[in-house]
Order: sequence, then C-alpha cells, then structure tokens
Amino acid sequence: MTTEILMPKATAVWLVDNTSLTFEQIADFCGLHPLEVKGIADGEVARDIRGADPIANGQLSREELDAAEKNAKHKLVALKSRHAEYLKPQKKAPRYTPVSRRQDRPDAIAWFLRNHPEVADAQLARILGTTKATIDQVRNRTHWNSANIKPVDPVTLGLSTQLELDAVVKKAAEKKAKEDKRRGIVEPEGPTLMPASETGVIEDDEPAAIFADAAEHDEHDEHEPDLDHDED
Repeated sequence: MTTEILMPKATAVWLVDNTSLTFEQIADFCGLHPLEVKGIADGEVARDIRGADPIANGQLSREELDAAEKNAKHKLVALKSRHAEYLKPQKKAPRYTPVSRRQDRPDAIAWFLRNHPEVADAQLARILGTTKATIDQVRNRTHWNSANIKPVDPVTLGLSTQLELDAVVKKAAEKKAKEDKRRGIVEPEGPTLMPASETGVIEDDEPAAIFADAAEHDEHDEHEPDLDHDED
C-alpha cells in the first residue's frame, strides 16, 4: 500500500462484499490484520459499518482491482485520494510579528523570564514569534540592547492576546506540577510563617520579662498615695 486510505474498515467491508480478493490482499490495502478481515467476512467485526466503495471515492482504480482479482499475489496500490489533502491536519504557520512590534519582543521575553520562568523556551518562541537564540541573549544579558530592555507584559505590547498568554502559563504550570510530583517535591499549603522566637526577632525570655515589668508597675500604682487629693 503506497498511501493510507480513508475509512479503512468501511473499505474492507465493501471489498469483502463486492470482490473476490483474498483476506491478505484486503488487509494489506486497508492496513488491517488478516484475522480482522476474516472477522468482517464472518460478520463478527464491523457489523454496523456501511461499506465504502474505494473506486467511487477515488482511492482505487478499476484496472488495479481487476488485476488483483486475477492474481492473488498482486498487492493493491491505492490512488492518492482527492479528499486526503483536506483531511490532513494543517500545520500552523509561524507567528508573524509586525516590524513595528519586533523591537518590543526582548521586553516581553524579559517579562516572561521574571514572572513565569516555568514557561519553556519553545513556548516563548511560539507565542512571541521569536527564536531561542534571542531568548538566551536576553536571559544571559548578552543582547545588543540589554541596557534598555525592561520587562513588559506581552499583552500590553500587543504581541499576544490575554487568552493566549493564560493558556501558555496554565500549560507550563501544569507541566511543572507534574514534574514536581514525580520528583517528590510538594509545595507547602497555607501560611508558612515561622514563630517570632525562631526568627530571632523576639528572644524566648522577653515575653516573661515584659509581663513581670507590667505587674510590678501595677503593684506600685496601687500603693502610691494620691498627692493631688485635697485633705478635708
């Protein structure tokens, strides 16, 4: 088989029902296992699938089919389907950045490196329409304009939409979380502040001393005569 065909099982159903080809010939043409083709012939496989004529949809010529029916060793050669090109996944073209915006890309790269270092260089290159070499230059401060580069949100610069930015950040965060989990790194949950006594801000014996001074001051106030009270 020279090319993949559309609807292989449906095509196999039609060939089983309408030709004298061997199971091996049909399996080879449709990319299936001979036992699977036998199951189709026995009614055990693809019972609810309607047959698709490969001649009508331009995947097989009548001459090729006749030659295969006359020779059990002949392998069917598929024609290039006129529909195949439309069904192929289209590869996205590289992002085009207007000339007036290209000078802003280093600022956007710096913003990502400072705020979202978890985003991979390949993702940065894709969303900003830049190269890994430029990203490395900004990261290592070897870019020719390093002195003037300032981190700026790529959405503000018009280099990406907010939805694109959120999608890239979310994907990078999920990937990092999976890698951290695999390595056994667990992010702490909730507040992580240490007691003041452990940070050295307040010594352990200071609270007792403070309360002792306060108690002594209150006791002194109770025995202190009221000098401002006039005697009768």
